[in-house]
Amino acid sequence: MTIYQPQSSAEATPTLADLPEDPAEHFAGYAVLGLPFTSGHYLAFRDFPVSSVGPGYRSVWHRTPGGEWTIYANTAPEFSCARYFGAAVHHTVETDVVIQWSGPFTAQIMVPGVLDWRLELGTSPATSMLTAMAVRMPERLWRSELVLCAMGAFAGPLLNAGKMKVSGVVPNGQTFQAQPRQLWQVTDSQATILGEDAGTPGPPEVQDHLADFWLPQRGLFGARVGVRFPSTARPGVEPVGVRRGKKQAA
Repeated sequence: MTIYQPQSSAEATPTLADLPEDPAEHFAGYAVLGLPFTSGHYLAFRDFPVSSVGPGYRSVWHRTPGGEWTIYANTAPEFSCARYFGAAVHHTVETDVVIQWSGPFTAQIMVPGVLDWRLELGTSPATSMLTAMAVRMPERLWRSELVLCAMGAFAGPLLNAGKMKVSGVVPNGQTFQAQPRQLWQVTDSQATILGEDAGTPGPPEVQDHLADFWLPQRGLFGARVGVRFPSTARPGVEPVGVRRGKKQAA
């Protein structure tokens, strides 16, 4: 059986030539799909070096215990996650987003002056089984709504991550199809957000979602992640509460 490591999988950077040839908007890279803390903070991370709509980007999503969302990204909102999720967040900030690997299963993610986030990753029988299935799945099945609906319904309980959907509609009105081909669980994490300790990782009482995108109830890391947006955005929808932060040095 092939043993995958998150660092080497994340650093196997795809190219534009790896993107499917169709009219949809595409992104490829790796991500912390989400990580909840018992304090009420929630964090997610995206590193998509390949994009069909503009420059690749990194972003951090942060929800406060009060439910306020901010997307920090190292490119303009129209090229980052805010292109699809801006209608559901309170602020978007353009700033540096840095990731450093200190080992094959250990990473540190930083937003200067805002976030210092350390992650320990590991495997489980569930992540290993889903990875073994996903890496063998042909591309045409990743575009089947029937298959993706079944996959989300199956993966959520198996991973103990609550409700999961890998297709549906995002807050700005586009349809999405997510394609996580390699998975690991977050085994430990510490985060300091604006000087505050985020506390212990753990599921909230009520699972949050942004339109059809449900936030996992446990920490999950994905590599060889493709995201496809088959439809176009609704006319006139812009990111809400855009606040451009001055770009800082790493």
